[in-house]
Amino acid sequence: MYYFIVNATSRTGKARQIWYDIKDELKSRNVKFKYYMTATQGHAGKLASQICSIDSDDIKLIVVGGDGTVNEVINGMSNFDKVKFGYIPTGSGNDLGRGLDINKRTPIEQLLHILKSDEVLKMDLGEVVCEDGSKRLFAISAGIGVDAAVCKQALTSKLKKFLNKFGMGSATYGLLTVKNLFSMPLSDGTVELDDGVVKTPHNIIFCAAMNYPWEGGGVPMAPQAEATDGKLSICCVSDIPRVKCFADFGFLLAARHDKIDGFDIYDSSSVKIDLEREMTVHADGEYLGEMKSLEFRCKSEAISVII
Repeated sequence: MYYFIVNATSRTGKARQIWYDIKDELKSRNVKFKYYMTATQGHAGKLASQICSIDSDDIKLIVVGGDGTVNEVINGMSNFDKVKFGYIPTGSGNDLGRGLDINKRTPIEQLLHILKSDEVLKMDLGEVVCEDGSKRLFAISAGIGVDAAVCKQALTSKLKKFLNKFGMGSATYGLLTVKNLFSMPLSDGTVELDDGVVKTPHNIIFCAAMNYPWEGGGVPMAPQAEATDGKLSICCVSDIPRVKCFADFGFLLAARHDKIDGFDIYDSSSVKIDLEREMTVHADGEYLGEMKSLEFRCKSEAISVII
């Protein structure tokens, strides 16, 4: 049985018509399915929890929405071993779709691919362990610092809503990054990797834990990140003047920043970060709060994704 969780408000409401087209296609093919429309923030997670509690060993849970909807769903899921997860991206960033190499397909093409596919990818998930002990899974990335502040602001950005009307919503992240780069406070701290190596960066701009290479609508923070290797790629930017960081932004967008002083990338199954002052934290673009300490962990082969 196929169970669809649909966020019809994604891409400034354009996803609603996409869902109507998908539903018509399912009916024309006599596919057995049920669907659930999200109503409020957090609703997708509750729906996922309900679906995963169904007494069946053949649950195919398909998300029609953006990266934020996926994040809610994976955090509501349980019984991961009996659920096959599918994704039809209809958001503005679609970084998970980029990582899974499905953005090139139309929504109907992706639906048909899901319906005929017998293959699954055993995909890693990341986990943020917050300083209060709470945990949050992520499929794409999590971070602390500028990238998280940008994600927080993008959630309510009028600019993003405006640009979405022209299919340019991902440009919001670049514009907000420039704004925050020159305005937000920085912090010294320590970064401890899984092999016990401890880094002591100064003036941390951000540390991003990447499960896939891209976040923020296609920014390749960790070009070599793989969601099947049991590790996260940690991109930490520090010890660099803000002006120089801005000047090197083009190298970051071109995925050529790994050789630049101040841009460090480490592969690690876990990383502990302790800061001298609070900074903003996100998971898949969802705001988690202001923190001084946290841990990023990789949960290897945590979810079966229909590919």
